[in-house]
Amino acid sequence: MKNNVLIPVYNITEFAKKDADAIEGFTIGRNTNAIVANMHPHRHTGFTITLLLSGQITQYIDFEKYTITAPAVILLAPDQVHQHEEQQAAFESVSIHFDKEFLLAESQGMLNCWACVFYKRAIPVKAAQMQELMNFAGLILKEHGNVRPLRESIIRNLLNALIMACARLPQHNVAYMQLVDTAQNRMVRQFNELSDQNFRDKTQVAHYADMMHVTPGHLNDTIKSVVGKTAKQVIDEKRIMEAKRLLFWGELSVKEIAYQLHFEDDAYFNRFFKKHTGYTPAMFQRSIREKYN
Repeated sequence: MKNNVLIPVYNITEFAKKDADAIEGFTIGRNTNAIVANMHPHRHTGFTITLLLSGQITQYIDFEKYTITAPAVILLAPDQVHQHEEQQAAFESVSIHFDKEFLLAESQGMLNCWACVFYKRAIPVKAAQMQELMNFAGLILKEHGNVRPLRESIIRNLLNALIMACARLPQHNVAYMQLVDTAQNRMVRQFNELSDQNFRDKTQVAHYADMMHVTPGHLNDTIKSVVGKTAKQVIDEKRIMEAKRLLFWGELSVKEIAYQLHFEDDAYFNRFFKKHTGYTPAMFQRSIREKYN
């Protein structure tokens, strides 16, 4: 675990290293359980795919409460804050955790923006769709359980196939044009990666244009043509999302959150937040906590 100022961040794949046959940056497990403890809010360093095969679970993802009934797919990206609610009912699932670097080489040219797939969160599926996903997951489980030559390469390619199968679920609504490997989409992918890492302190389009060796105008035009939003809108949305997470899950004051997100002062943060949400930070915090607590 590495400590976040407010919200713990866990590297799930680190726990698997205790196993002599563990694969760096990857773990998979099949879970049959009748009890889920009420875990505290946390994030993962990597990506998570959970195939809920039977039963029902209740989980907070960011600041929304999901009661998820099988069959369903749950997709989590690294920054998303989540918490399992305590329950007694039996359920069965297959969970896969992997670091971004685990798929980096294999994903190039196969699925341009596979990380985009992970922002849908909970997706109800039909039995036939779950069977298709489990065909891939079952092969991954089998391969993971046997130490044989080329095990890692086979698992990487099967995981890529599973992600692509998730992307084409009718309920997913991923913008398929973003999944095609083009120069424009590669620029979108690079911008998303850089802004995910730096949105807290690099808040202007020019910051990213400099890092990407393009003009701010060209970057804005490219992002808007593919995503439908300007680069500045994407940056601002990421700052707002992180502010909402901190307001809901954390215990810092509005002033302290403004400092965390590199606003000049809390007054500017208040104006920025209200402009984008219609609420002041304090109003949002009060309403969202009243909704779920």
